[in-house]
Amino acid sequence: MNINKSDVVNYFESGIKKDLECKIGIEHEKFLFNKNTQKRIDYITIKKLFNELFEFGWKPIYEGKNIIALNNGKKNITLEPGNQIELAGEKLNNIHETCSESQDYLFELKQASKKLNLSILSSGFDPVSKIEEIPSNPKKRYSLMTNEMPKNGPLSLDMMYRSCGTQINLDYISEKDFSKKFLVSSRIVPLIIAMFANSSIVEKKNSGYLSYRSHVWQNTSRGGLPKIFLEKMDFEKYSDFAINYPLLFIFRNEEYINPNGKTFKDFIDGNIKNVSLPNISDLSNHLSTIFTENRLKKYIEIRSIDACGWDCLCAGPALLTGLIYGNIDETFDLIKKWKLENILSAYEEAPKRGFNTNFEGKDLYYWSNLIIAIAKKGLDKRNILNKNNLNESKFLSHLEEIIRSKNTNAENILNKFTKNKDLINFDEK
Repeated sequence: MNINKSDVVNYFESGIKKDLECKIGIEHEKFLFNKNTQKRIDYITIKKLFNELFEFGWKPIYEGKNIIALNNGKKNITLEPGNQIELAGEKLNNIHETCSESQDYLFELKQASKKLNLSILSSGFDPVSKIEEIPSNPKKRYSLMTNEMPKNGPLSLDMMYRSCGTQINLDYISEKDFSKKFLVSSRIVPLIIAMFANSSIVEKKNSGYLSYRSHVWQNTSRGGLPKIFLEKMDFEKYSDFAINYPLLFIFRNEEYINPNGKTFKDFIDGNIKNVSLPNISDLSNHLSTIFTENRLKKYIEIRSIDACGWDCLCAGPALLTGLIYGNIDETFDLIKKWKLENILSAYEEAPKRGFNTNFEGKDLYYWSNLIIAIAKKGLDKRNILNKNNLNESKFLSHLEEIIRSKNTNAENILNKFTKNKDLINFDEK
């Protein structure tokens, strides 16, 4: 069925959940290296790895004759442009469950990797490889993206082939609730960058950034933090944003078509020759190719966290769950006072300066400390217990240690890597 603007608005409205139905989804990416050569793995090795994962119940997903993903119930493992792999987890009830899911996945991945002598690396950016050294894969959309993305973002290929991140997916219970949650998640982006910085090493050297990944995303086509995200947002306003956003591709007859700069509105209006009018599937594809720091699908996707190891993997969803599900009103009262221009300035500065970034008369260390405390109150309020009678706030321990020591993952790795330029510093223990 062909769609128009009202269908786009309705699409977002259809994501509204009842309060008790709000879930947490986590997606996280990993680099894989050959232990002997310390080189990124190629597609042949990906196929071997996927084959090893079959014994854990994963099933293959094909594009033509090529395996490009795995499925296991409501979970997927997908293949990124430089053969990074990403777990798209199930939408779950609490951080105990999401953390357990990630732990189970990591166990399976380690078992499969061990058989192939592979290292699993947890970093926001590839610390050793030059871009020309990274093997590609036959996933069709990536060929088009490789050609098109650099035209409007100088570091787009670095994003595609050399970065890894973590995304958190959260629900909303009304349009008003969406507006509040989206504003919060957008305004705290500089703090998220500072707290989860984990990409200081590039090509075995100090990049001069604590989160080089965030720097790359700020210079990637279709990325960034749009100014309108820092203002009041509703479904219609986001629909207008998405509709007037350039298309990356159109999928027809198993092929990806280059729309040559046309927008989704052009698509709706029939201004793209020899292509049938868009349907809901086209809309879903389009929304997934808007690479901003946060974005709206039928849920809010928060995308500013560098990939990190097991010690911090659960901290991101815990922090955001505490702020946005557990204590949204107190969080909102804090962020609504921040000046828009100060947020944008801190956003530009945070990848390099981290906690030392100036913001609203203080530094991001001060605000991060405050935010973590608000999140802890939110998780305590939720009071969802594990079998040891501990609530979700236990997963904030990694961030609390960062605040105590004033050292992020990026700074710790920088110290270790300076002494020993070995991938073991990033290997998932």
